[in-house]
Amino acid sequence: MGSYQNIKTLVPKDIENKKAYLVGGGIGSLAAAAYLINDGHMNGKNITILEQDSIYGGAMDGAGNPEDGYVARGGREMEEHYECTWDLFGKIPSIEEENRTVLDEFRELNLEDPNYSNCRLIANRGEKLDFSSLGLEDIHVKQLTKLFLATEDALGRTTVKQFFDPSFLETDMWLYWRSMFAFEDWHSIVEMKRYMHRFMHLMPGMSKMDGLVFTKYNQYDSMILPLKKWLETKDVNFEGGTVVTDLDIEISETKKVVTGIHLTRNGNDEFIKTTENDLVFVTNGSMTENSTLGDMNTAPVLDRSEGAVWKLWKNIAKKDKAFGNPEVFCSDIDKTKWESYTITAKGTKVKELLEDFAERKFMPHKTATGGIITIKDSNWLLSVTVNRQPQFKNQPEDVIVLWAYALFPDNKGDFINKKMSECTGKELLEELLYHLGIDESEMKDYIEESIVIPAMMPYITSQFMPRKKGDRPEVVPAGSKNLAFLGQYAEIKDDCVFTVDYSIRSAIMAVYTLLNLEKNPPEVYPSQYDIRTIMNATKTMYSGRPLPAEPIIKKLLSNTSLEGLI
Repeated sequence: MGSYQNIKTLVPKDIENKKAYLVGGGIGSLAAAAYLINDGHMNGKNITILEQDSIYGGAMDGAGNPEDGYVARGGREMEEHYECTWDLFGKIPSIEEENRTVLDEFRELNLEDPNYSNCRLIANRGEKLDFSSLGLEDIHVKQLTKLFLATEDALGRTTVKQFFDPSFLETDMWLYWRSMFAFEDWHSIVEMKRYMHRFMHLMPGMSKMDGLVFTKYNQYDSMILPLKKWLETKDVNFEGGTVVTDLDIEISETKKVVTGIHLTRNGNDEFIKTTENDLVFVTNGSMTENSTLGDMNTAPVLDRSEGAVWKLWKNIAKKDKAFGNPEVFCSDIDKTKWESYTITAKGTKVKELLEDFAERKFMPHKTATGGIITIKDSNWLLSVTVNRQPQFKNQPEDVIVLWAYALFPDNKGDFINKKMSECTGKELLEELLYHLGIDESEMKDYIEESIVIPAMMPYITSQFMPRKKGDRPEVVPAGSKNLAFLGQYAEIKDDCVFTVDYSIRSAIMAVYTLLNLEKNPPEVYPSQYDIRTIMNATKTMYSGRPLPAEPIIKKLLSNTSLEGLI
């Protein structure tokens, strides 16, 4: 965006007579509501958020207590150049520190306690592996370079497996990549390309997880809660228990206008009439739709039914090809699901075990494992992490909360002879303890102090499914006068799905476009155009080996201002 763009917008014409309806209560809708107020000058009383659940925040969840166990279905790896995220939270007041913003406290915490990992990979039941390089050969570097230079149109719906030599899928880089970002072999190579461009500046710290920043608590307490509280002070209407089933849209050659919203509330069908003057924002698709939980003695059920969010998008998509193709993302649950679990551990056994791998004591509000520890030889491809403790505001000092997930829930375990998806919380913990080097005879003590809550998510990686242009609708489709799409399944050039920043960017784009504001969203950080970043990434890929033509380049740059580039 740049400082020149960071202006106070003019009040849009007739804004006092406009109403805004936001379908879905995730971060995209919450952010859109904030930008409608801050930059759109809309009265919060004219903004209504329609959400099927009673809790807001979507995938950015976190709840529970020490008696029954805590649960968070996932976590967020963030970095300094989440330009949209920090633009938003630089304006949201902290709920812990007076006269400070969420960004103020977040940045201070991460400057005082920078993230790094002492143990990224283990195998052979607890053996710490070397993670000093990406393990790439020249053929792999050439293929990554080819991917970097390719166009998205040329790549189309190509998968990762189709693009790379099979040997690349055995490298440590692919192991780091897939475990950090939840990529599968059958996912879109275009999405991998976007990640390469977007986060190239982080490649030198990829194995150690340098450069990542994390919240003080879970993302619900640290981000969603202060944002929602601020919106409440602005009189935004939150209407939970509301399922939107369809939109009436008038479509002509020149424009598209939402004229009505069909919904169900408390079992009753209702209808909201809208005009071209009103605004309708829809979160199309959901990563966490139909999620189910298990417990210590019960495995979570895989819910294959058609969720309300996907059904709504399908109904909208039938009306015009500009509204995308949801079937590309939601029609193959066996390729889009994975399972995570949250461990609430009271006492010292689990804590001391993980401290040994992290090579640091777990101190209040300090980095613990520094990101996920991936078990390289796990049949489930299991990873575990301990984020800053406490992860929850009501978490006692003698309790730690761990989070684990695996990419292959249909594989049998190495200790538990069952598919991960069929395992109870107790069995999931036993499998983890086995890989951490704990013998069966010693597991009882660890299990007795732990509560494990598994979560099965049918669509959690659906945003990575191979796609082509048009499968995701534009944030504001061509000709749309009052309809915008939000979240992970709207198309945003150059940006990466499965990030908080993507959803917030969609919100900014939607508000600025529909209100015709004289302000641009923050720019996607252009690391791929920085020659310093490219050189550092290249050196990292070669892992200390000489670069092609390195002696010649060094000689050419000698005694110039670019001498230190290589």
